[in-house]
Amino acid sequence: MNQTATSKLMRFVEARLTPGGEFGLHLTAGAALMMAAVAVFAEVAEDVAENDGVAAFDLHVSNWMHAHAQEPYTSVMWLFTHLHSVAGMCVLVALAAAFFWRRAARHGRYWLLALGLSVPGGMLLNVVLKHIYQRSRPVFEEPMLTLATYSFPSGHTVAATLFWGLVASYAVMTAQRWRVRGTVVAGATLMVLLAGTSRIYLGAHYPSDVLGAMVEGCGWLAVCITGCSTLRRRQAAKAASAAQPAAPAHSAQTKG
Repeated sequence: MNQTATSKLMRFVEARLTPGGEFGLHLTAGAALMMAAVAVFAEVAEDVAENDGVAAFDLHVSNWMHAHAQEPYTSVMWLFTHLHSVAGMCVLVALAAAFFWRRAARHGRYWLLALGLSVPGGMLLNVVLKHIYQRSRPVFEEPMLTLATYSFPSGHTVAATLFWGLVASYAVMTAQRWRVRGTVVAGATLMVLLAGTSRIYLGAHYPSDVLGAMVEGCGWLAVCITGCSTLRRRQAAKAASAAQPAAPAHSAQTKG
């Protein structure tokens, strides 16, 4: 590799790792997370298809949870399942949309766009994946919940991952104090775990359905947030360029 090619490569790498650039570190991190999520999801999907790997423990975990179901845990699990149903997500998304709308002057419109792309878009993507894999749901002699739709990946879990993941991302990028960021991220993670656990506990999904949904949600969320962040940075760069005064023109000087 000659010196010119090496110099161009170094400039490209430097631009991809620059935190403030419109196509810088945020885009690189988002692309890396998306590719990692795709790779992990493909591995989980393969295990589901072959009933191997993580999927080999599905029946054991599901049967154990079903056998040990009792109050008050059952009521708590129903609460988290209803919270992340289609109706529950409509309420949560509406509240978040109102929050971002009120902060439109502080990049809120980009978060509003990310919300609209990530949660509804990710839920639609999940329906497509369900019909691609067509996995049957768990079957019990005395089921707590019976559904006729497909099992993999879990729709409730992907909705929780997308919504609470977006909330955590907003806190990380906007909160000034690390304690606030950590608290929101921990709370969002707990909500996703409870949503996924509720689906296994109630017999609607296998553990691999939940794991696949979490990975799917992380990948789709990375696409949406990275895309909206890139759009915001590009708009900001254009606005800054337009605001710069034009360089004064120098008239040619002639010797007399």
